[in-house]
Amino acid sequence: MTSNLFDLSGRVALVVGSSRGIGRAIAQGRALAARIGIEFLPVEYSTPPQAWDALKAGACDVGFGAMDASRNSEIDFSPPVLQFDFTFLVPPDSKIRAVSDADRPGVRIAVVRNHASTLCLNRIRKYAELISAETPDMAFDLLRTGQVDAWASTRPALLEFSAKLDGSRVLEDFFGANFTAMTVPKGYPKRLAYISEFVERAILRSGWRGVHVTL
Repeated sequence: MTSNLFDLSGRVALVVGSSRGIGRAIAQGRALAARIGIEFLPVEYSTPPQAWDALKAGACDVGFGAMDASRNSEIDFSPPVLQFDFTFLVPPDSKIRAVSDADRPGVRIAVVRNHASTLCLNRIRKYAELISAETPDMAFDLLRTGQVDAWASTRPALLEFSAKLDGSRVLEDFFGANFTAMTVPKGYPKRLAYISEFVERAILRSGWRGVHVTL
């Protein structure tokens, strides 16, 4: 059986963020488990590093999260499943109207440590100061309490948090894009090949164009 071939427990590591993104990940994980013939057991983590550590430690069979080249030495990625923007959430009455307004001397931007949006922003920012938080809730609290001028993350996550702060805005433009994929630990080429084929077929069946799926 396929489950014996991969010795899978059914555990899928999910990074908690946008509920819509998590919903898509759960749907993919449930479909994969059904195809293999095992029970689907989602395990949620607050940050990508926590999910990847669980994957590497064998606590989960498959992960679902952002693709980043810096992690290629530790885990393997399937073809991309989702793509969405990196942008900023700003508080009420903020003078920041576009991404370029945020990268200026004196501007403080909240980021989640080791998040894909943070890694992207670190590569391109010139002047703004990045203030690290361990979780999205902590980053939002920095913004809500006025300790930072903006928060950088994915658009779906920021839109959800903006509902908790009256008058806050998610910028229309973006500074990068997030590609989400299913992942496996290093050293499991057959598992990666099987999951990659599964993802490719799922994209074709759903009518998604290429690797670009709008959340």
